[in-house]
Amino acid sequence: MFHTVLRPALLVSMVALAATAQADEEAVKKGVEAFIGAPVVDSVNATRYGGLYEVILRSGELVYTDAAVGFIIDGRVIDTETRRDVTQARLTELASIDFGTLPLDHAIKQVKGDGSRVIVSFEDPNCGYCKRLGQEFAQMDDVTIYTFLYPILGQDSVVKSRNIWCAEDQAASWNDWILDNKTPVAAECDSSVVDQNVALGQQLRINGTPTMFLTDGRRLGGYVPLAQLEEALASVNE
Repeated sequence: MFHTVLRPALLVSMVALAATAQADEEAVKKGVEAFIGAPVVDSVNATRYGGLYEVILRSGELVYTDAAVGFIIDGRVIDTETRRDVTQARLTELASIDFGTLPLDHAIKQVKGDGSRVIVSFEDPNCGYCKRLGQEFAQMDDVTIYTFLYPILGQDSVVKSRNIWCAEDQAASWNDWILDNKTPVAAECDSSVVDQNVALGQQLRINGTPTMFLTDGRRLGGYVPLAQLEEALASVNE
């Protein structure tokens, strides 16, 4: 009897609390967007730290505010009990992807050695750091590298990407350019994959190249030297 009375009341309370939280988060979203002057908020979530709300912007940035949007904090939250950087942990989580959803057939595939380790990289052919990364990849063994052509640095990058994609040997054409600065030979084919890669990269909030992903979904942004690449790949199955 007691349970029969309490359970409906408990459910009503839980629904009411959820509705209130949702209303608060919506109010915070409206307040932040009113302050910025544009619809830029992707999500709002209450945290357990001092009444703060986590606000994720569509750019991928993370800021904090209170229920009244009386201030905005662009900084780190550190849990003093665990000494954990809560903000960095959340950003890492947000930057991660479901690796299995990547259309790997839209990438240039290179298998080195037994190819047992796998890494994906979004790269612009005119990106200087991509050329430096290419030198590191050239020294690696037992790895499969998927390179998504991601021309975001201008029209010349688009032209080079299309020519590389349409080359008879895509990997050779890419390496000739990245490693030896040999301009890709003009070629024609259905290169709509390049446009699809750009759309995918924007969806994944890739704002710079190179941007890499490991098979566990972790993102590696920017140029990464060989030792750190090896360490990152080794940590996937730990």
